[in-house]
Amino acid sequence: MVYITNVAVRRDVFTFNLFRIPQGTGSGFIWDEHGHIVTNYHVVERANEIIVRLDDETELRGRLVGAAPDKDLAVIKVDAGLRALRPIALGTSEDLRVGQLVYAIGNPFGLDRSMTSGIVSALGREIESATGRVIEGVIQTDAAINPGNSGGPLLDSAGRVIGVNTAIYSRTGQYAGIGFAVPVDTVRRVVPQLIARGRLVRPSLGVRVAPDHITRRLGLEGVLVLEVVPGSGAEAAGLRPTRSVRGQLVLGDLIVAIGQHPVRRTDDLLNALELYQPGESVTVTVLRGEERHELQVELGPGT
Repeated sequence: MVYITNVAVRRDVFTFNLFRIPQGTGSGFIWDEHGHIVTNYHVVERANEIIVRLDDETELRGRLVGAAPDKDLAVIKVDAGLRALRPIALGTSEDLRVGQLVYAIGNPFGLDRSMTSGIVSALGREIESATGRVIEGVIQTDAAINPGNSGGPLLDSAGRVIGVNTAIYSRTGQYAGIGFAVPVDTVRRVVPQLIARGRLVRPSLGVRVAPDHITRRLGLEGVLVLEVVPGSGAEAAGLRPTRSVRGQLVLGDLIVAIGQHPVRRTDDLLNALELYQPGESVTVTVLRGEERHELQVELGPGT
């Protein structure tokens, strides 16, 4: 468990001296013995400096290694020298049950090493990230989460991380009985990519799609294919783009599922693709007029 301060560096317009302004605080937890620390993206967003305080009150400079704003996750790294860093144990979020006991650890209002308890009050929630993308499968809890808890771990009764506390539902900005955590299964998938590449990479389907509001205006539910990239797996599989025939617009394929995952909007498509790797073959279910087709598409390099 660590305490994180986001610091902005500004220059005085009269003296030209630099001064440091704490922009906010949050929490995080140690991912591995190499000094990688997981937190929320919004905790370190636009930081000029990141200060990490360990349990023994040691303060270390952190640097941003990678960020996934769409998932509100970030990884920072500290050089702990000879200090032994103890990674926290990871659990799983796949088998969580409503009513299960959970514990939130963080630094609410700067009160470091605070713990609150509660239950999993709902599963499969959706919240909006800083980029406007939907984060799926979010854990809802009634464990008290307040400003400063962001980025801290949500633990099960065995002390294993099952989520990263990320948001509260409140009109006042303070605890109102509902908090949300990004599930640890998402964290397990995203964090190694942030450490290795600095960003979340999803494979390419090989299509350009219509904005959701256009698809809704047409009275359709799914993701409409506008263009198919030449030489892509989508072209090889036979996906059809939207085209003009004799002055009339002929709609292309409407993607309604990737594998076993329903696709009702673009966010569903992107979230489903993140579960696969480039080179894998996936079943893409499309509506072509009134007919339903299942096409095998080989995914291209990540974007």
